[in-house]
Amino acid sequence: MAYATTNPYTGETLKTFPMATFEEVDTALDVAHHAFEWWRDEPVAERTKVLSAAADILEHESGAFASMLTLEMGKITSEAMAEVNVCVAILRYYVKHTETLLAPKLLPTAGFGDTNVQLVNDPMGIIFAVEPWNFPYYQVIRVAAPQLAAGNVVMLKHASNVPQCAALMADLFRRAGAPDGVFTNLYLPHELTEHVIASPYVRGVALTGSEHAGAVIASLAGKHLKKSTLELGGMDAFIVLKDADVAAAAEWAVRGRCRNAGQVCVSSKRFIVVDDVYDEFVERYRAEAAKLVAGDPADPATTLAPLSSVGARIQVERQVADIVAQGASVEYLADVPGWHADGTPGEGAFYPPALITDIPEGTPAARTEIFGPVAQLYRAADEEDAIRIANDSPYGLGGSVFSADVHHAQEIARRLDTGMVTINRASASGPDIPFGGVKNSGYGRELIDLGLKEFVNQKVVING
Repeated sequence: MAYATTNPYTGETLKTFPMATFEEVDTALDVAHHAFEWWRDEPVAERTKVLSAAADILEHESGAFASMLTLEMGKITSEAMAEVNVCVAILRYYVKHTETLLAPKLLPTAGFGDTNVQLVNDPMGIIFAVEPWNFPYYQVIRVAAPQLAAGNVVMLKHASNVPQCAALMADLFRRAGAPDGVFTNLYLPHELTEHVIASPYVRGVALTGSEHAGAVIASLAGKHLKKSTLELGGMDAFIVLKDADVAAAAEWAVRGRCRNAGQVCVSSKRFIVVDDVYDEFVERYRAEAAKLVAGDPADPATTLAPLSSVGARIQVERQVADIVAQGASVEYLADVPGWHADGTPGEGAFYPPALITDIPEGTPAARTEIFGPVAQLYRAADEEDAIRIANDSPYGLGGSVFSADVHHAQEIARRLDTGMVTINRASASGPDIPFGGVKNSGYGRELIDLGLKEFVNQKVVING
């Protein structure tokens, strides 16, 4: 695993970075621990001044920060700017709300009266954040903003293909006034991951990544008795009922599947359409997907980005070929650079928008998360069948329900075994909306007060 910047559009490796040594890791842990001993005692207003300054820097230099997203992982310009903007919003959310959210809570009790038992929220130490490449800033800020506001310090192990994005995050907080050790970026080799988790200075582990990575990190955290949160993959169901606006559903479907070139854990992946409107939905999906423009992600006209690497494209090719071998059919809906019209492998990192149909029930295909613009389509006999298909998955991150009857759609949403459900749209996120899943999609929540309190000591203080 080498930390390197490789442009997904050109394939050119632009810069490489040395991995941290054992000695460098131990020094970083010591510095972070000493920073915590000071940072935890800073008033909330002082800690959030750093978040406020970071938000201002991001906002004023949004173009430069966005350009690095495009360079390192191929994000198109509009999506790169959107990622920077949501980071600004998250930072400012915690500037505004942390004092209130962390305020001690009085617990009325039978034995001690109404004012003698308090629940307080004390920071605990270093939070080790293991983050992925598909949202190089957003995933980091989603953890760092609440944890720094709470008085913890953060040590980051970012994905190896976005090292300059990781460095920019560390530089952002330094420029915003955070002392050394409050936010640390480490180009950490895999073999030193357990060493970090085992450190007595590390009090929690937050991972966003694959199901496999989550299992590894959770087992290490459990071995060393550290609390962990996991935000893992998803096979989000996108249910279209017979009374839905099919045109709008198809538009949202393509947007939900192809945003970030389909490399989103919470993107729509399984499209479950009731028989009454199935044929219309398929035709409209094809037409919408054909409008996508693949090209240079730095070109504002581009609407479909390359995948993050040639390796990522090869992985998608293998997954699709395996699903077809299980009896399904695949249809490619648009041309992309380097792709061969006969479906044979291409040369670059682009993968075309594709539609997989006729997936045999009970095959592994329904449990295969594809990180690319590939939609799996299911024909449901009726509403109940759609719910059954949606819940027949080991994952439970997000989902969508499309119906003209919003109240009925909300009732169906309550029957879906997921952490999040949106009505009449592909997905939704924001600084004031919690994020997280169930089942093999992980545990714990990020954002609002839920994320703020994941790694604090909710201590009881009793007056005798």
